[in-house]
Amino acid sequence: MTAPHTIAVLGLGRMGEAIAARLAARNWDVVGWTRSGRTSGTVTTTRDPNDAVTKADLVLLALFDGPACTEVLDDVRDSLRADTIVLNTSTIAPAEASGLARRFGPSYVHAPVLGSVSAAAVGALQIRAAADPDALDRVRPVLEALGTVRRMDDAATAAALKLIANNSLSGAVLALRDSLRQADALGLPRPQVLDVLELGQLGALVARKRPFLAGESAAATAEFTIGALAKDMALLAAASHIPLRSAAGLAGTPAAPEADIAVAATAPAADGAVLEPLHAYIRGHATGDPTHFRDAFLPTAHIEGIRDGAFVSWPLDQYCALFPGRPAPDEPTRSRRIDAIDVHGTVATATMTLFHGADTFTDIFLLVRVDDGWRIANKAYHRHP
Repeated sequence: MTAPHTIAVLGLGRMGEAIAARLAARNWDVVGWTRSGRTSGTVTTTRDPNDAVTKADLVLLALFDGPACTEVLDDVRDSLRADTIVLNTSTIAPAEASGLARRFGPSYVHAPVLGSVSAAAVGALQIRAAADPDALDRVRPVLEALGTVRRMDDAATAAALKLIANNSLSGAVLALRDSLRQADALGLPRPQVLDVLELGQLGALVARKRPFLAGESAAATAEFTIGALAKDMALLAAASHIPLRSAAGLAGTPAAPEADIAVAATAPAADGAVLEPLHAYIRGHATGDPTHFRDAFLPTAHIEGIRDGAFVSWPLDQYCALFPGRPAPDEPTRSRRIDAIDVHGTVATATMTLFHGADTFTDIFLLVRVDDGWRIANKAYHRHP
């Protein structure tokens, strides 16, 4: 089978633009399309994705998530040639990748990429590709122009490994944030802190983001955004059924989702006062004493969720009546963790994970500032099966 000559790149965000520019520079005929309608400075663009794919041997997806991939492929499927290969570099859920692989069969290559925009520009991405052998051989020249290719057994495995890789990045971002906050509390000079962090496990991240972290740059150029990383961690948590601190921690970063991940490392800590009702709530569970819940919640609060298959909305009095005034028998084995707090002036949201024996709960709180303190206005919860 011959290698592709004409490539349609659907999705010209940061990574899609870099991929398109790299392939055009290697003398492929590249046409691009983006849902925003934005034009490209490096490749020819069209307003209609069907125009982009009609003559393409290869359709390369560089989209934000699984629903976007499905929507775009639904729009262009009738315009695809019988011999066109769909090459998906997007970061999506394992189940979504499997679904697309089943739908398009041997014409589908799932190949998520590891690396930054700068790595794409020089062909240094790490690529995990799953495909029919003939299809993979056909697109290999394109993939090798972008980086190093390693074949995976199936699309779900390739997608899951990309999420695992990004989980390590999110952990590094949050570890860097914790280190910088501790160092600031100790009054340590930021240049010396960054020097010592560059010597350790966070060294590569610190080196890449140092100008911003050191205050030498007013803004970090977004190569990988907070929103994209938080989305990936939510996908991983949903796929594994294991709540992730990193998902909540990044989602709760008080910065724009389109900001670079370096911004997450310098986000200010939450006001300690907003923690007080959350700590009272934890004490209520730990002791079984409903007085603590009355300290935590506004009298008008409701606690809502799905219980025994039906939606419940308890007023505070009804919720407090569930607690007998003494700890649960297995309290020594139980634990609670505040995952994220996001403050917006006089209102805030918070996420907490409760590990209660065989049950794990995710609690989401809406808090308001009243008088001189904070109270929980409402709580919604999810019980993990």
